[in-house]
Amino acid sequence: MSFTSILTELKVQLERNKDMIIDMNKDNPNRAFKQINQLAYSASSKYGIVLQLHFPDSKKIADANSYGNENLSIVVDPKRKQFPIPRDSIKEKAREFLGEVETKDAYMYEGREGVKIFLQKGRIDILPGSVHMWCQIDDNVRKFVDWLMIHCYGVKAV
Repeated sequence: MSFTSILTELKVQLERNKDMIIDMNKDNPNRAFKQINQLAYSASSKYGIVLQLHFPDSKKIADANSYGNENLSIVVDPKRKQFPIPRDSIKEKAREFLGEVETKDAYMYEGREGVKIFLQKGRIDILPGSVHMWCQIDDNVRKFVDWLMIHCYGVKAV
């Protein structure tokens, strides 16, 4: 299992339910939001993780073509406080996969650690138990998150 395979499965489910979600959104955007995230949960929970879609701009929920292409979170273990590999390795791989990006240590309190990756547009917040993509998910982001799934979260590709 990889992020790529989960994302592909999510997009298939979203496409299959697109008309229903669009209609639902016209009447009740909150219900549409819940339905979208139920589909995300369905696509990911069988792998022991939780995929969530976010809409920081509430108007974006009306853009069905953006579903699964931006603003996603993957929660593997919300209780983990430390990475299994050095943060510098994560930063190095971020530059390898994503090019010229700014990287910073983040969330460094109470024995916790994290890394923020600043892209030209958006950012990726990486915590020991989750990754939050506040950006467009292109092939480079997808490959980087596939790498994170294996090396930071111990999720083996199937």
